Amino acid sequence: MAADKLGGGPRNAFYDRLNQLLDEIDFDRKLEKAAEPFYEKTGRKGLPPGVYFRMIFIGYFEDISSQRGIAWRCEDSRSLARFLGYAVEEQTPDHSTLSLTRERLPMEVHALAFELILLAAKDKGLLKGKTIGVDATDLEANASMKSIVRKDNGDDWREYLRKLYEEETGISNPDDEELRRFDKRRKPKKKVSNDDWESATDPDSRIGKMKDGRFHLKYKAENAVDLETEVIVAAEVYHGNVGDTSTIEDTVNSAQTHLRDAGTECEVKEVVADKGYHGEETLDSLQNESHVRTYIPEAARKTNRTWTDKTRRRESSYRRNRRNTLGARGRRLQRLRSERVERSFAHLCDTGGGRRTWLRGIEKVHKRYMSAAMAHNLGRIMRSLIGAGKPRYAAVLAERLCFIYFTIEAAVNRLTGFRTTLTSHQEKNRRDLLATCA
Repeated sequence: MAADKLGGGPRNAFYDRLNQLLDEIDFDRKLEKAAEPFYEKTGRKGLPPGVYFRMIFIGYFEDISSQRGIAWRCEDSRSLARFLGYAVEEQTPDHSTLSLTRERLPMEVHALAFELILLAAKDKGLLKGKTIGVDATDLEANASMKSIVRKDNGDDWREYLRKLYEEETGISNPDDEELRRFDKRRKPKKKVSNDDWESATDPDSRIGKMKDGRFHLKYKAENAVDLETEVIVAAEVYHGNVGDTSTIEDTVNSAQTHLRDAGTECEVKEVVADKGYHGEETLDSLQNESHVRTYIPEAARKTNRTWTDKTRRRESSYRRNRRNTLGARGRRLQRLRSERVERSFAHLCDTGGGRRTWLRGIEKVHKRYMSAAMAHNLGRIMRSLIGAGKPRYAAVLAERLCFIYFTIEAAVNRLTGFRTTLTSHQEKNRRDLLATCA
């Protein structure tokens, strides 16, 4: 049978509605116009940016973290191929095409896609932008601690230990077991630092302690979330050894930039964060340069703070932040921050598969993380439109609606004593509902 004679296959209501949403914001045309300088005009046609982003969205919605897994899922599913715009006889893109397209599209195109979705959220009444919560989490880099080398001479960990062992014992060729025992008992206890060591496979990653206590190469992801609607307004990635007080202003400024460039007419007025972000210089900069009100609690101190060596402006910023934080609104905002910003990390990093990145290089990791944040925001919009933010939740919702429908139908038939006669239009709707449940 010829390919054009084959049936269209089952449809997926979630992805069909998502395509309608993307069409409403002219997602494909605007991205293709912005990405045109990065595509050759001759030769084999490249993957359109709209298709590239759709495949990344599928990874989030289907809980698939690897690009190979995304490509296989798109090839395996007729409804997903239709979502991407491919006919039944056409082959969907493979994982290497995804990688090439990501490298081709700069951060500016990714930022534009992010801002288009923010504008869609604004049009649906899901973006306020006045009060944002900021928090950070660790992303495990795609590099092993065994890959670290000395910055000064390029020695790997084993060669470094061997030289130390030879200096102390005079033995030049110890076996691996002896080196492990030597490494365990040697001093100082702090054996590696980012000043002296880097990964040979991913130099942008940094050595640090993960949440579970392990030392690993990592990145730091930081979200700015609209506390009223849970829409992510900035999704940044930094080096893993950068402190919270050093990044919050950049994240707030990124949120301001995204909201402005998207044309949402929203402006950040209040910033809520945990005590890890508290710092005199940070408060001064946020309040007097970024012009936002801060709600950042301070860590407990054993002694009272003195201001003899600080400027009057910095002291005023500190005291304003304390008043804001200790008030009733400050306490309520802290509860919202701990609930809603942490929930965004659960969606992106845990169920979304982004806790461990499969890419190398901070720019590539940032592109993928920002794309996951776009998918999260699309999920928020879809939840407001159809009641479900992911396809599997839409299926559960449809199943419940079918159960309610047929329960009511059976009750009506029992009360009337005969089957209700349906018009042709009602019968068609009934068949469509049965197909959706199936």
